[in-house]
Amino acid sequence: MNTFISAQELFDGKHWISEAVIEIADGKIKGIHKNGYDHKNAYPLVVPAFIDLQIYGAENKLLSEFPTVDTIEKIYNYCLAGGAAYFQPTIASQHTNIIYKAIDAVRDYITSGGKGCIGLHIEGPWINVEKKGAHSEDIIHSPSIKEAVELVEYGKGWISMITLAPEVCDPEIIELFNKNGIVVSAGHSNANFDSANEFFNKNITVATHLYNAMSPMNHRAPGLVGALFNHRKAMSSIIVDGYHVDFAAVKIAKKLMGERLFCITDAVATTTSGLYLHQLVGDKYESKGTLSGSALTQIKSVNNLVQEVGVELGEAIRMCSLYPARVMQKENLSGTIEINKSADLLCLNTDRQFIKIVVA
Repeated sequence: MNTFISAQELFDGKHWISEAVIEIADGKIKGIHKNGYDHKNAYPLVVPAFIDLQIYGAENKLLSEFPTVDTIEKIYNYCLAGGAAYFQPTIASQHTNIIYKAIDAVRDYITSGGKGCIGLHIEGPWINVEKKGAHSEDIIHSPSIKEAVELVEYGKGWISMITLAPEVCDPEIIELFNKNGIVVSAGHSNANFDSANEFFNKNITVATHLYNAMSPMNHRAPGLVGALFNHRKAMSSIIVDGYHVDFAAVKIAKKLMGERLFCITDAVATTTSGLYLHQLVGDKYESKGTLSGSALTQIKSVNNLVQEVGVELGEAIRMCSLYPARVMQKENLSGTIEINKSADLLCLNTDRQFIKIVVA
């Protein structure tokens, strides 16, 4: 039986359509038309469901401390409430046994029918200690070929992204990840402008949380930030909570990078044990006095972009849906509402607040 959703305003990822009807069958969009428009029950706004490529935990459960299916389920529920239908559960720099347990949790979650999980995002420990941020310095190191090969063999099909500092990794390791379908993101890196350009011109297509934990742009040393601004293809995530990056700096980056800039939440959870003791301080998280994560949802990201940065609503939505989908290049991730694509829709009120999410 087909389902019909009426929208006062539909944004399909490219265009706004007034008084539209979305027809859904078997988890797919079967039609977008005006026939049968239900004015009385129409949702004010219907947009593509969001995608979050970096989130660490939810409901007081951090994946690196509790690497279980239950934790991933809590992360998924948090994402849904914030408008995201797809997500990458993420762990910061950790011991090898914890990384493997996180791989197990992702595998068990997906194979047991868990929805929305793209795969595991491993951030560190192969990063530059000079740009460690809140990561544990004792664990950070350069990987051996053997370590990388063993990780790929164990996690093949379940690891979807690895954030690393390319200057501390053998190029052969980066190529290994690429060949095995793992997206390599440059992050927590102290690479200079020329080195960063070289990485982006070869086999790294994306960077992790622009401005944060990377060599800054200076008029005599443009750094990784300058390389991202100057590059034509390399994309980057950014955390739009007003704490990790000043909203004015988000505006500058958006003007320079355009469609190459997308949002992540970088959301963590309150933790009282383990390496990362995240504590909620106001509307952000700190670990041992260092900014360590956000309390964002992707709906908040969109509203911050619109209200604080001045980004047009459709473009703000794309930064949380279409553009992260482009990064991952997976068939089931479109970030759009199109015929024959997965029916992943977000229904909002006129104030751009959550009403309902529909997932395939």
